[in-house]
Amino acid sequence: MTQPVEIRLFTAQDKAAWLPLWKAYQDFYKTSIADDVTDKSWERLLDAAEPMNGALAFVDGQAVGLVHYIRHRSTWATGDYCYLQDLYVNPEIRGKGIGRALIEHVYKVAAEAGCSRVYWLTHETNTDAMVLYDRVADKSGFIQYRKML
Repeated sequence: MTQPVEIRLFTAQDKAAWLPLWKAYQDFYKTSIADDVTDKSWERLLDAAEPMNGALAFVDGQAVGLVHYIRHRSTWATGDYCYLQDLYVNPEIRGKGIGRALIEHVYKVAAEAGCSRVYWLTHETNTDAMVLYDRVADKSGFIQYRKML
């Protein structure tokens, strides 16, 4: 990475920087999340009582990436698991280490919280991101099933 990247936790003042990245992430996955859900998610991301949190990546003072993560209990370990739910970097700055820096941020926060695992999902067509993921984590071999309620 040629330019230094700053990763920091969200603050209440960051919504204007976060929202365009959040909308671009939804566009990438060809989905749209209702405004009331987005507003509630932002509240939860800032609430210290919630198990979810997030951070922004800045280059030259400009927000260029985001990560959301959720800590939760597991029946397989005494330490919580940390689910890296959303990761996004602006397309024009990808390949410069920002995605890796955001993942490493989650690793650090999870380790400090005593988590025993960080994990995430990606779409099978997200092959560019998988090049990075194959470098920084192990594939679990599990396939996700779900039913919308």
